[in-house]
Amino acid sequence: MEDNLSVVLHAQGDLRLEERPIPEPGPNDVLLQMHSVGICGSDVHYWQHGRIGDFVVRRPMVLGHEAAGRVVRVGSEVQHLKACCVSPCLSSPGDRVAVEPGVPREMDEFFKGGRYNLSPTIFFCATPPDDGNLCRYYKHSANFCYKLPDNVTFEEGALIEPLSVGIYACRRAGVTLGTTVLVCGSGPIGLVCLLVAKAMGASQVAVTDLSSERLKMAKQLGADFPLVVSREDSAQEVAQRVEGMMGNQPHVTIECTGAESSMQTAIYATRSGGVVVLVGLGAEMASVPLLNAAVREVDIRGVFRYCNTWPMAIAMLASGKVNVKPLVTHRFPLEEAAQAFETTRKGEGVKVMLKCDKNDQEP
Repeated sequence: MEDNLSVVLHAQGDLRLEERPIPEPGPNDVLLQMHSVGICGSDVHYWQHGRIGDFVVRRPMVLGHEAAGRVVRVGSEVQHLKACCVSPCLSSPGDRVAVEPGVPREMDEFFKGGRYNLSPTIFFCATPPDDGNLCRYYKHSANFCYKLPDNVTFEEGALIEPLSVGIYACRRAGVTLGTTVLVCGSGPIGLVCLLVAKAMGASQVAVTDLSSERLKMAKQLGADFPLVVSREDSAQEVAQRVEGMMGNQPHVTIECTGAESSMQTAIYATRSGGVVVLVGLGAEMASVPLLNAAVREVDIRGVFRYCNTWPMAIAMLASGKVNVKPLVTHRFPLEEAAQAFETTRKGEGVKVMLKCDKNDQEP
């Protein structure tokens, strides 16, 4: 095999490209030759700040958790995935898979209850101290690698991770046929929430953002009401504008920014008896109009990553019900990871994708 070039964060601001040993898969693991890995805001946050909340980078950590690749070796107990028969995988290529980055380490009450994302001991790619998959070769639990249909590209496979956030948020919100939805923020997560809400039957979706450029993408992806907001607007003012545009208050608001003012808007904007889902991560403490939510029976629900979403996401992509391809606006080879991270930090485009297989640069 070739080198195992990896993108490693050593400490705050210290991002390096370095060689690492190619891992050996255990009995229930597969070794993947990584193909496409997206850069997430959390990757950039770790790079810039060295921590997210209580998760602190204390030793070198490989970044990356939005990933798809090809199986090149399987563990002795793996039955559902096939590796390539010969190198370089020309005559009989291995299965193409999307990687779910969160793998439970134990069968605790959350695992048994179907909410394994809440397990306190879960392994999660690129969350300290667990290494991610922004590298040439990566080992992962075979049970959390999902075969991609022939009509789903590697890039789409990598985008299943952010798409899963949208699926899980819409599930938590109860989006269904005829639901009206407000999405606060039109970054990558806001956009996938828009796509999923539409696919699940939402009749109208309004999207807010500070950037008119980002809202252009939201409009292209199906937003019915793109709304530019400013930092000077009060939460009540924005809520009134949303109601005026939509003709009524939305049943559901999905807050994707983490900004205190946006969380306030989400509560004021949602109709009585509706649901606010908090996806964006902001400050630990926030001032929000809880009494307003309480007396109007507006439910406030949190979201922590996702669970049980990959099969639905693959079905959405394979059927054409959801198109995530426009989200990828920049591509870089793995060797240019520093430039790719800087592009993401500057907020250029929507999704930056790193191509890890130097012999195959196709999506």
